[in-house]
Amino acid sequence: MAKKSMVEREKKRQRLVQKFAAKRAALKEIANDQNLSMEERFKANLKLAKLPRNSSTVRLHNRCELTGRPKAYYRKLKLSRIMLRDLSSNGQVPGMVKSSW
Repeated sequence: MAKKSMVEREKKRQRLVQKFAAKRAALKEIANDQNLSMEERFKANLKLAKLPRNSSTVRLHNRCELTGRPKAYYRKLKLSRIMLRDLSSNGQVPGMVKSSW
């Protein structure tokens, strides 16, 4: 089980990303527009830099839904390898059977 503080920090980052997504996209559009003057593009970059760092999607990290483990994460199932193995051993993952021979 991951530390609760780390899981909560990740949830906070997800909320910030959703909150500032539209504003961040608009500022990036202005900053990357070659038809605008350099001053306007520079102002957009300054405004982008003033947004919270944690509102950037790059800072998000995938975590297991059940344990919060950040490593060995399967995107399709949103689980870590350990929980996937436990659940499949118990027969709780449809279509997955623990191998034995």
